[in-house]
Amino acid sequence: MEPGGELELARHHAVVTGGGRGIGAAIAESLAKLGASVSLISRNAEALEATASRIGENHGVKVAIAAADLTDQAAVQKAIPKVADALGPPTILVNNAGVAVSSPFLRSDTAFWRKLLDTDLMAAVYCTQAVLPAMLESNWGRIINIASTAGLSGYAYITAYCAAKHALIGLTRALAMETVRTGVTVNAVCPGYTETDMTTHSVENIMQKTHRTREEAISSLVSRNPQGRLIQPSEVADTVAWLSRDNAASITGQCIVVAGGELMP
Repeated sequence: MEPGGELELARHHAVVTGGGRGIGAAIAESLAKLGASVSLISRNAEALEATASRIGENHGVKVAIAAADLTDQAAVQKAIPKVADALGPPTILVNNAGVAVSSPFLRSDTAFWRKLLDTDLMAAVYCTQAVLPAMLESNWGRIINIASTAGLSGYAYITAYCAAKHALIGLTRALAMETVRTGVTVNAVCPGYTETDMTTHSVENIMQKTHRTREEAISSLVSRNPQGRLIQPSEVADTVAWLSRDNAASITGQCIVVAGGELMP
């Protein structure tokens, strides 16, 4: 809360991709708690509407939505102006939309690689290109990419996912250097396995392929986390909120790991 009672992000417009559920919805909620107007963009219009309604009712902020395929640059170029018309130029962008699919390297064809790279890397590129000019003009902006511990290490059977997330971190660090003398910061948040629908799908995939129980499948995932647990979406969301504040102005080009001590880069 700032002097005078105004919430810290009350004058900001945050765009959250993949904001209809999971980590994205938690991030949108966390930013709304700080007073930001929020736009949610993803393919699933029904999920967007439900999340937008809940956030608006709970926090009294303006919420806009745009259903769009973020791997389609033309669709992004329509979606960002749509939400900007509703809530003003975005000052915070959270590139959260992504997909995690496992496949042995020699069974991963070109279409599989393209799907992962388009969703986990190029969607962030397109969205960042769409919002960055206005941020530079106003000399203030926060670009936060939701990467993964897989962007800082290597894991078997998710080669394409690791490659895409490594590229997203490279994008983060390089763009941070391009914008370092402006008021725009660029950072990445790297969660470990988080309790979301995506992780539920991974657990079911392990159960199907290995005939393990659900508990055994979850244990195999959290074994990499010294705390022995799944990360909660709210933990990732609060990290994003911290990076969005004015007093995070000196933090740029960083990869903040939220993984219970799994990695210490």
